[in-house]
Amino acid sequence: MNQTAGNPAATTAPETSAPETPAIAIRDLVKRYAPAGPGAEGKLALKGVSFDVPEGKIFGLLGPNGAGKSTLINILAGMVMKTSGTVDIWGFDIDKDQRNAKRAIGIVPQEIVFDPFFTPFEVLEIQGGLYGITKALRRSEDLLRAVHLADKRDAYARTLSGGMKRRLLIAKALVHQPPVLVLDEPTAGVDVELRRQLWELVTEMNKEGATIVLTTHYLEEAEELCDRIAIINHGELIANKPTRELVGMAREKILLLTLDREVTALPTHPGFVKCEKTGDRIIQITYDKDHSNAGEILSAVQAQGFAIVDVTTKEADLEDVFVSLTSKVAG
Repeated sequence: MNQTAGNPAATTAPETSAPETPAIAIRDLVKRYAPAGPGAEGKLALKGVSFDVPEGKIFGLLGPNGAGKSTLINILAGMVMKTSGTVDIWGFDIDKDQRNAKRAIGIVPQEIVFDPFFTPFEVLEIQGGLYGITKALRRSEDLLRAVHLADKRDAYARTLSGGMKRRLLIAKALVHQPPVLVLDEPTAGVDVELRRQLWELVTEMNKEGATIVLTTHYLEEAEELCDRIAIINHGELIANKPTRELVGMAREKILLLTLDREVTALPTHPGFVKCEKTGDRIIQITYDKDHSNAGEILSAVQAQGFAIVDVTTKEADLEDVFVSLTSKVAG
């Protein structure tokens, strides 16, 4: 899948070698929408956001609904004008060098956006024409093979399954061979098997040189795929760390205990963040690993007359960190 490689082709993308600067550099990005009416104040969607997307990585951009992710992506795509701040894509300022900045990025939107009466081959040929790529230099056949749609070359796009349409959108975004690819909720509404196939495709593209920016509501997807994750909430950047480091921020751990008899009164201890009954003889205890350890928790339960038959531990994951960070009210 060489069309996804980090260095764009000179004939269809900016003439540049791979930059020493980040693939995307965002500084003090602000977006305030126009007010809805007289006397109203326009919504402040982005409040001075700054971060870098490292070249050659899979970068997760997460946040709850209304956090500002879509606004940021639309600014990258050139569909929304920023209020202030700077954005460089592959070293090109989106204001000063708009043409090359746009050629350096491919956007895969969440919505299905192509004419259902064209075939996949025609969709890619038309997109190539829009980018001014001559017929001799178009790689529509290669792209269809890369996203495993060669056998659907001449089928009407409307007859494709949901997963196939998603893969066609990815191929469409790669027509001009951009070194940076933004995937906005690429697995929304597809089943587990198709999600797995799309994950494999994204990983393959990244291995062949593409820098990937991924937004998703499936947090296990982000934890599995992304090298680094930024979290936006209420228009502000609240986290930006390597994925393992971000997951390591979780302070709470959980012990699931099966006891020797039915629980009528829950054990208590200052080290418990929460203790709840999940079955006749099963309790779930949450504790802060900075203040207690598993041994202390088990001893406290036993000291209150319970014999422990079985113990299961649950490690923190990205969802725990995400909920903890985004539940805080932005200042």
